[in-house]
Amino acid sequence: MMRPFLALTLNGFREARRNRVTVVVGAFAFGLLVASTLLTNLSVSTFDRVLTDVGIGVMSIVLVLLAVFLSSGMLSREIERKTLFLIVSKPISRALFLTARFAGNMLTLGVLLLAMGVLFFAQIALYGTLITEAQFVAIGMLFFELLVLSSIGFAMSSFSSQMVSATVTIGAYFAGHLGGDIYEMSRKADSPLLQWVGKGIYYALPNLSRLNYRVQATYEIPTPIGELVPSMLYAVAYATVMIVIAVILFSRRDFK
Repeated sequence: MMRPFLALTLNGFREARRNRVTVVVGAFAFGLLVASTLLTNLSVSTFDRVLTDVGIGVMSIVLVLLAVFLSSGMLSREIERKTLFLIVSKPISRALFLTARFAGNMLTLGVLLLAMGVLFFAQIALYGTLITEAQFVAIGMLFFELLVLSSIGFAMSSFSSQMVSATVTIGAYFAGHLGGDIYEMSRKADSPLLQWVGKGIYYALPNLSRLNYRVQATYEIPTPIGELVPSMLYAVAYATVMIVIAVILFSRRDFK
């Protein structure tokens, strides 16, 4: 069981690495991270803050877009190229195939995040600004945000097209960062029904704002481990639920 899982995971990682979009996005991220040093000249007094905010912001935008593209299109490409039928014809379950592809997707995003992080800290060191613990926390928690988004993309792509999956995943990203506003609006509603609907939407959507520590990194605000661990567990639990849903839907899908 473990050998097929690892083989499929590494195969998915290699396919994503060879994908031209991954290369283009990586080059785009490199260019933006280098260009961020030019923006810091506009604010000499807050040089380190601007550098941190722009650098981590670029990482977040690029990796979120890549996570949406990979998670929403990986299964569709497997179906179009007929490779899925060849794999599932062997003694490999659909659940194993999907979870392995998801692991390969996260391995790709993790490697890119690590590479961008090294580049970011190299810039920080080059300009002699302070490397803080909050920066490591913000970059590390970004991985858990990508974990949640990718799981949503896989859940959607298990039964829908790539376009629909990408649209819903992008919508979940924005809604996840606006979850607090949705909750407050529903709480102030006059209708009890709207209050319950708003709260239901709030708890159903991923709370991505609790995984975003970019502000803390910008202003060098330390975050206690007691706050980070529940956020990590929340991301893992949410992603697990999404992957279980994806496995159930994918196992029942008729490819004829």
